[in-house]
Amino acid sequence: VTVGSGEPAAAADPGADTLHLRQQLSDRGAALPGRLDRGTIAQRAGVHERPGGGVRAGCGQLSQPAHHGAGSGTGINPAGKALHDQETAERVGPNFRQLFSHNPAQLYQHLMNCLHRERQCVAYPDECVNVQDPEVTEVFNAVQQLQIMVRTNENDNRNLMKEYEHLLLELAQHQKMVNDRLQLCTGKRLALVDGFRKTILITDEVQNKVLNKYLSQWKINQGFAGNGASMMSASNLDTIQAWCESLAEIIWSTKDQIRLAIKNKSKLHVEQEDVPDLLPQAMVDVTNLLKMLITNTFIIEKQPPQVMKTNTRFAATVRLLVGNTLNIKMVNPQVKVSIISEAQAQQTQQTNKASEQSCGEIMNNIGNLEYNETTKQLSVSFRNMQLKKIKRAEKKGTECVMDEKFALLFQSSFAVGHGDLVFSVWTISLPVVVIVHGNQEPQSWATITWDNAFADINRIPFQVPDKVIWNQLAEALNMKFRASTGRSLTAENMHFLCEKAFKTNLPFPVPNDLTIMWSQFCKEPIPDRSFTFWDWFYAAMKVTREHLRGPWMDGSIIGFIHKSKAEDYLLKCPRGTFLLRFSDSELGGITIAWVNEGNDGQPQILHIQPFTAKDFSTRSLSDRIRDFDDLFYLYPNKPKHEAFDRYTTPAGPPRNKNYIASEVRAVLMPGPTNNQMNSFPNTPSYNIQSPDASRDTPSTG
Repeated sequence: VTVGSGEPAAAADPGADTLHLRQQLSDRGAALPGRLDRGTIAQRAGVHERPGGGVRAGCGQLSQPAHHGAGSGTGINPAGKALHDQETAERVGPNFRQLFSHNPAQLYQHLMNCLHRERQCVAYPDECVNVQDPEVTEVFNAVQQLQIMVRTNENDNRNLMKEYEHLLLELAQHQKMVNDRLQLCTGKRLALVDGFRKTILITDEVQNKVLNKYLSQWKINQGFAGNGASMMSASNLDTIQAWCESLAEIIWSTKDQIRLAIKNKSKLHVEQEDVPDLLPQAMVDVTNLLKMLITNTFIIEKQPPQVMKTNTRFAATVRLLVGNTLNIKMVNPQVKVSIISEAQAQQTQQTNKASEQSCGEIMNNIGNLEYNETTKQLSVSFRNMQLKKIKRAEKKGTECVMDEKFALLFQSSFAVGHGDLVFSVWTISLPVVVIVHGNQEPQSWATITWDNAFADINRIPFQVPDKVIWNQLAEALNMKFRASTGRSLTAENMHFLCEKAFKTNLPFPVPNDLTIMWSQFCKEPIPDRSFTFWDWFYAAMKVTREHLRGPWMDGSIIGFIHKSKAEDYLLKCPRGTFLLRFSDSELGGITIAWVNEGNDGQPQILHIQPFTAKDFSTRSLSDRIRDFDDLFYLYPNKPKHEAFDRYTTPAGPPRNKNYIASEVRAVLMPGPTNNQMNSFPNTPSYNIQSPDASRDTPSTG
């Protein structure tokens, strides 16, 4: 193709030209149809192809609008296609004139390229689809195979969906079954926890009864025993031990079961927020039960002496009532003993921790609990302890060293079970008064007697009331006197003691609400005397225990009777009738009151000067009564030899055959005449002579 001269234009890529043309038209708001008849486009653009004339002749017409269109197409609806092409040419024509009016050759080249491209597109089906071509066959086969694969995948997907549906259904069913089983297990676990709770509650009730009733009463009885009460048989403590050992086994077994339940629950790894976990609290409760049992069953089986003299050997025994269980007996725990003050005892009780402090030094104070296969007891006996020194607190007011209370602290530590629990146990003895001299003993025993009688088991160490019921104190005195002498006080004896303590006459029996103060008991002296009521009572008890036990046990000694009342009794009796009573004026003295005949022939009551322990160390009471020829009948009418001969000292052989034996006798010295006596005569004196000239006894040589 030539522009102007008819020479061919340079060859160009038809596709690139077409794209370039479309882009230029698009930039001006006109679209080039995908396929447009060449004549239509040229006609609308005012360009006519002429043979040999090129396109220049028609370029001038590009600026003239086209008013008619013609062309042929290959569409199914030629009329519609023509109309469409005409509309497109009318819309595109102005843009063509604007783009190519200055260069018609370029437009021509573009149109030729477009036509060439369309010829290629029309020729492709005849060139590509050749059923004889093997590649075409492969394509068909591949398409068929792909269609089969798609249908297979569709079926597999459908089947998998059904499997998923079945699985979801089964999963839901299994989940329900698991939930049901979980609920069942939860219900059983809650029932088990409830069983644990009931077991713990009942165990707590039984344990409280054993510890706070029976064992506490046994400990209270130890205090009463300090006042002379008969201690219950050892079988009672053995019974308590059997109960405690059974409780220890029950508690330990329950603790193991709770531990196993906690372990099994942890294996599920399932948390149920709406279900409370009560197992940890059950474990805490059962552990507290075990601690309470072990710490309360560490007891002092044999108490140390409650009046303790320094540098004097003493003994004590501690025992663990659950020692036969929990493998405690296998380790032989060590026990340490120390002496503590009242303040230190209070601190130990408040903190529930054994004090490391002490207020004295004790020798031989460490031992080990050992198991006795015969008695089935785990205990340790301290046989040779000795208090070397003591540190006392500052005294207040009228306090004295005999009022100060101490205690022995026994402490130990050991592991139980598999060693996962370690318990520190301790126990405090009954209060102890420390003395350095024997003359401190009476007042010390007043402190101990009052404490043992009126101490509460749950008290703060070692507090006791200052005021108590007299009848309770009288029972404590009777208990102490009976234990010391072998026979109880009579009701008349008790009434006499009451009047002596209150320093006044009182009705018989005394009122039940009558109270006595600690000061009246052992601090305030008896009127016209330098000693207290307790001093007098203790001295009478001591001399009876040491020198008068036999006659007292036989009932031959009345002892506790007013002088005036004794005279009233004797005035009704024949001459020579006598009775024995404790002296009001002399501590530990016992006097003989008897009926004598005065110068006027009337009966008169005489009182022999009191005998004391010093006198009885020389000649016994029974021997002295035998010596007194003026005494015939023991009140009211018992011959004296029947009452006292069994207690007299038989005559022994001479120590040397070369000598004649002799004996010491008591004789009554001449007393005042009847006219010189008043209603309360002076006590006649006595003398000890050897030999007595009035009796047929050999002389000394």
